Amino acid sequence: MIHSARFLVSNSTVDQCPKSSFPEYAFIGRSNVGKSSIINALTNNKKLAKTSGTPGKTKLINHFLINEAWCLVDLPGYGYAKTSKQERNELKKLVNDYFAKRKQLVNTFVLIDSRHQPQDIDVDFINTLGAQQHPFSIVFTKVDKLSNAQRQNNISVYKSHLIEQGWESVPPLFESSAKTGEGKKEILSYIESVNSNL
Repeated sequence: MIHSARFLVSNSTVDQCPKSSFPEYAFIGRSNVGKSSIINALTNNKKLAKTSGTPGKTKLINHFLINEAWCLVDLPGYGYAKTSKQERNELKKLVNDYFAKRKQLVNTFVLIDSRHQPQDIDVDFINTLGAQQHPFSIVFTKVDKLSNAQRQNNISVYKSHLIEQGWESVPPLFESSAKTGEGKKEILSYIESVNSNL
């Protein structure tokens, strides 16, 4: 349960990120996956993360302090084609630096649009996290836009695709909707369970 959520700081380099020892839970996904909406739904604050009709708005690492006990970290999205190659490379470096340097990071939630078949850019990102042994979970977003049959089929396809990629077991999966609130309880319970074991 989230009782308090407040913005801490935005940074353009990892070295400027907070020096605190609070465990961090990062949220990342392809542009337009609904990341800000999910963050706002989880925290019961529609204005916490800035939502926009324009994909690719997050250009900084944004830290939010939750319950004065852990940090939710909003990372720049990937795969937004309308930015310059230089800017995409800079954002990629920023994200890679975060994963390489942040010892406080305990789990990353990779957001996937449940309406689509597996996209190479998402699968490549997931495989990179696995290769680097970063703990992560997958959150399928916008499930309210699918029938239950479509949803289960798409998620089954994703699981099968990951196994074909060489995964022995699939990481924790969550189905979520910022609109209906589905998945919120499960994601927060997962965070609480991880925190309790730290």
